[in-house]
Amino acid sequence: MNTQFAIRPARLDETGLVLEFIKKLAVYEKCADEVVADEATLYHSLFVERSAEVVFAEEDGAVVGFALFFHNFSTFVGRKGLYLEDLFILPEKRGRGYGKALLKYLAKLAVERNCGRMEWICLDWNKPALTVYRSIGAIPMDEWTVQRLDEAALKKFASED
Repeated sequence: MNTQFAIRPARLDETGLVLEFIKKLAVYEKCADEVVADEATLYHSLFVERSAEVVFAEEDGAVVGFALFFHNFSTFVGRKGLYLEDLFILPEKRGRGYGKALLKYLAKLAVERNCGRMEWICLDWNKPALTVYRSIGAIPMDEWTVQRLDEAALKKFASED
């Protein structure tokens, strides 16, 4: 059976679908209760502010995966980079190369946009993803630890004298 595979940008009317994939990813990552985004917030962030971008992977016209990314900046490189926030392929569609195809699409986009690097984080237990990342030449940054102020901590710290 021949399947048609394509990657395309999310459309304005697909904010609900973006949210659906975010929620599916959160379930996979065992943190579904952390999703507080809603369609209105996502629409504003993605299509009004353009803070991030989303692309969908399609098989025979049906969405089977997505990637959400934005640009950051490296002072060491002196140029912007492409930061991959989320990548998710439906479980029943994994193992067909769709995740790697999304990564290649984003790598080409990063090169076209003159990015100095492409980065993302991955959960330590996600061995299938880590295997794919090693196969494309990604290098783990073991000496770095992600630091985060969540919204409550951010507001608290910002308001302290």
